Amino acid sequence: MDGGQDFDTAVIGRRVIARAEAAWTSDFHVAPLLDALGCSPFALIALFVTPMADFAATVRAARAMRPGTDILACTTAGEIGTAGYQDGTVVAVGFPADSFCSTSLLIEGIGDVQPPDLIDEIVEHRVRLQESRPDFAHGFAFLLVDGLSLGEDALAASLSPALRDMPIFGGSAGDGTDFRETLVSLNGVVARRAAVLTLLRARGRCRVFSLDHLKPTDKRMVVTEADPGRRIVKAINAEPAAREYARLVSKDREQLDRFTFASHPVVVRIGGTHHVRAIQQVNAAEELVFFSAVDEGMVLTVARPEPMAEHLRAELAKLDAPSDILSCDCILRRIEAEQRQVAHEVSAVLAAHNVTGFSTYGEQIGPLHVNHTMSGVAFYPPDEG
Repeated sequence: MDGGQDFDTAVIGRRVIARAEAAWTSDFHVAPLLDALGCSPFALIALFVTPMADFAATVRAARAMRPGTDILACTTAGEIGTAGYQDGTVVAVGFPADSFCSTSLLIEGIGDVQPPDLIDEIVEHRVRLQESRPDFAHGFAFLLVDGLSLGEDALAASLSPALRDMPIFGGSAGDGTDFRETLVSLNGVVARRAAVLTLLRARGRCRVFSLDHLKPTDKRMVVTEADPGRRIVKAINAEPAAREYARLVSKDREQLDRFTFASHPVVVRIGGTHHVRAIQQVNAAEELVFFSAVDEGMVLTVARPEPMAEHLRAELAKLDAPSDILSCDCILRRIEAEQRQVAHEVSAVLAAHNVTGFSTYGEQIGPLHVNHTMSGVAFYPPDEG
């Protein structure tokens, strides 16, 4: 998108959710963006806001315009709109009240939250929501978290017991590739070290999913010194972490950058599945800073990416032609796509499957905080079958 404001709105009778997008400019106003969603009442509106924007002004204006609708929002590491990967836009997603009901809560100070208290509050919200619309038989939970809070791992693990059989996915708010400030908001309240949890019930079928295009290799390493609370790995195989990782991926230490990390991710085996523990950067002490917590003694395996666009096309095809998809897609996938010059092809796949969402600093799926994945929910028409 190049200048001005450009919108794409769904026809509610044909699509399950409504969406609109606008390029951020110095004279941006959120009112036309929300108007572009349509006039139908919405149970919930989500805003994915470029870090170029005045986030506080945007969410407060949105709340003033739709005071009776829950409005959740976060800053992004890039947006996913009608043309696939985008930058410098504000994307709005509306959940029509005739097909959805929802309840949201702002969880502040996530590093200090006591799990029993949080679980009780979530159970109360879940039961009340279910009783409000017993005819809405499908549901899921959506989590937005401050991507620099270092609290996603513990928070994701704490939420699952309260949700019971309600699947959860989500993403960590981003700040482009600057890693300076990430924000979330509920109903105009802007918060750091916080999360917004939304529980939704739907009239039509919803399918939560997670995918990645990585295959483990035979290159393994043991974390021999770490600071999990700060997501720092100091030593691998009893050697300085950055230097040993570089050796294992056949790079010089000076070649380690975000492109190397995106192209040579590491995974950990949990149960029968591998999950990515992605590297964010090398710090001044020559340590590796991760996007997720890594413990001493953990065995990490270098992974090999499969062709991203082909893999994404095949995986989305397995969802059986949903009407819409809401997605949280890791910034490392986007960086890799750009590095390998397939971003345009990946964007075409996203657009063809009506994927909307944002690029994240990490993803939540079930009780896990993961990286280098796409998590999301597919929506199907209420009258299918």
